[in-house]
Amino acid sequence: MEAHQHSPDSSSEECTVLEAAPSKNSCLQHAGKVADLYCSACESALCEDCLPAHEDHPKVALSQALEQHRSRLQERLGAVQNRLPQISDALSLVTEILQQLNNQRASIEEDIQSSFEDLHKQLDVRKSVLLMELEVTYGLKQKVLQAQIDNLTRGDGDITATCTQTEEALAEEASVATLEVEHELEERLKELAILRMPCQPEENDQLDLVMETDGLRKSIHNLGTIVTTSAVASQSEAMGTGLEQCIVGHPASVTIVTRDKSGGACKSGNAILSAEVFTPDGSIVDGEILDHKNGTYEFVYTVPKEGNFSLALRLYDQHIKGSPFKLTVTKASEVEVEVSPSTTTATNSVANATPSTGSSDGTKRRGKSPGQKKKGSKRASSALGTPRRKTQNPIEDDLIFKIGTKGRNKGEFTNLQGVAASSSGRILIADSNNQCVQIFSNEGEFKSRFGVRGRSPGQLQRPTGVAVHPSGDIIIADYDNKWVSIFTCEGKFKAKLGSGRLMGPKGVSVDQNGHVIVVDNKACTVFIFQLTGKLIAKFGSRGTGDKQFAGPHFAAVNKNNEIIVTDFHNHSVKVFTTEGELVLKFGSNGEGNGQFNAPTGVAVDVNGNIIVADWGNSRIQVFDGSGSFLSYINTSADPLYGPQGLALTSDGHVVVADSGEKCQGKCSASVLT
Repeated sequence: MEAHQHSPDSSSEECTVLEAAPSKNSCLQHAGKVADLYCSACESALCEDCLPAHEDHPKVALSQALEQHRSRLQERLGAVQNRLPQISDALSLVTEILQQLNNQRASIEEDIQSSFEDLHKQLDVRKSVLLMELEVTYGLKQKVLQAQIDNLTRGDGDITATCTQTEEALAEEASVATLEVEHELEERLKELAILRMPCQPEENDQLDLVMETDGLRKSIHNLGTIVTTSAVASQSEAMGTGLEQCIVGHPASVTIVTRDKSGGACKSGNAILSAEVFTPDGSIVDGEILDHKNGTYEFVYTVPKEGNFSLALRLYDQHIKGSPFKLTVTKASEVEVEVSPSTTTATNSVANATPSTGSSDGTKRRGKSPGQKKKGSKRASSALGTPRRKTQNPIEDDLIFKIGTKGRNKGEFTNLQGVAASSSGRILIADSNNQCVQIFSNEGEFKSRFGVRGRSPGQLQRPTGVAVHPSGDIIIADYDNKWVSIFTCEGKFKAKLGSGRLMGPKGVSVDQNGHVIVVDNKACTVFIFQLTGKLIAKFGSRGTGDKQFAGPHFAAVNKNNEIIVTDFHNHSVKVFTTEGELVLKFGSNGEGNGQFNAPTGVAVDVNGNIIVADWGNSRIQVFDGSGSFLSYINTSADPLYGPQGLALTSDGHVVVADSGEKCQGKCSASVLT
């Protein structure tokens, strides 16, 4: 087949005509025209044919307008893209909250199932006890009645048989032969005539069941409550003079009003709030949060020294409006101190009820013990052996070494609270703001840390107390999660206890029976649990009485298995039996020997001496077992600033958690002789 060819000059209709592509700046109104101007008023490109219609309008070169428009677009793009990290963070936060909500739901569902299963078991046990009691009671009464029936039946049979025999004998003709038989029958009849028979009932038929179920049914009807609130941090706010300033050693107050996402005031309580007053060096005081159960809360705190501080108020771990607040703490002016006798009396009465500096000018001597100008003689192990003499002067500095600095890495702290020591030579520290427990050797070498922030079982939300069980398990007071967590010595979660009972567990300890002692700071109650979670006993309530507490912090157990509790706002130390009976109380508000300004940590040495962290006075005091002051553990060369938890190490030293050191700007634990 031949190819069909055309000459180059062929005019055949098959010939293709190529047209020029339109310009990228072609006018949209006039075909074939090129736009080279831009009307700013109409926001449109103009060609020469468009000019008459836009004669009075401002115009610029199209290239300039395109460049400006592209620049604005790029700027808007950047502004919108800059929102992406914020949205991503918000997405992560809300996703985390949702996950925690799901975990909390699962945890509560598990608690409900477990609680009702336990109630079912208790009901089944009670049912078995009642049935057993019924059988025992019935058996005793039935035995008495059956024995009486048997006796009456035998008596009836004997009488009937004898009477029949006698009647038969009388029916026969009397003779010498029947005389002997009749004598026997006569004797038998005499016996039967005087025979005592139990003709009156020896038992009754009463078997009643008293089941007072109305109260129980009402209790069951109201058993358990799902507690929540719609409060969000971004809408909630604080007010009060305590937001800006307070006076050294005097309580200051802040009111927190919780609101929902629309700004509406919440009407119910139980929101999870946390509050801290801190310096850039670290947290130094927690204070006390009072829930008014109407959506408002009051934070009461006392700062022991003057200076510039920050007040952080968080709702569900998020800062509320304006938080953190800048706070100025000043000492009382001389005018306020030098008052008339009548005013002085009133001032003293207030000082007795609130933390007081105890000095005439209202200033706090932090890091110093009374009488420090006189140097005492050095002695070994000042807290671990009974001192040879009482002294009002501190001994030379007993600091051996420090553990940790301020930070969030391994071996660093941001708000250390409770301390424990194990028999295996380990020091355990509850790092509250880092949401973990850190473990060191007795020589201060970092070993490990564990803990993940969260509100699910196995997670931590402000751990404040730590103790070691004889089994090796690690017991942690989880303040904001309102339970106590139990971990293995390797840091693996095992169980929790106290959920639904505790309001704010601060300190934990273990008694000689292996029971867990929990100091509930918010409930002002001491709880005693088995390791399984079963409640053994509880005692204490809010107040100023001998058996009451006001913000109790930590506990220790002596060799008599008595529980020693530091009563923070009552400025005292109290000793109780495990049944809650008061054995001993010592301490009062002040700076003198044996006085306290908000005691925190407590420990007992092998001789029964009681070592107490005097938080407001920034010192460690030593007492004998009867509460008599013995001495100080001196830290004058490197002063304490906010001592919290105390423990005795296995090699015979005192370790104290210092929550904020003003001089070196770091949180640390000090090991002392």
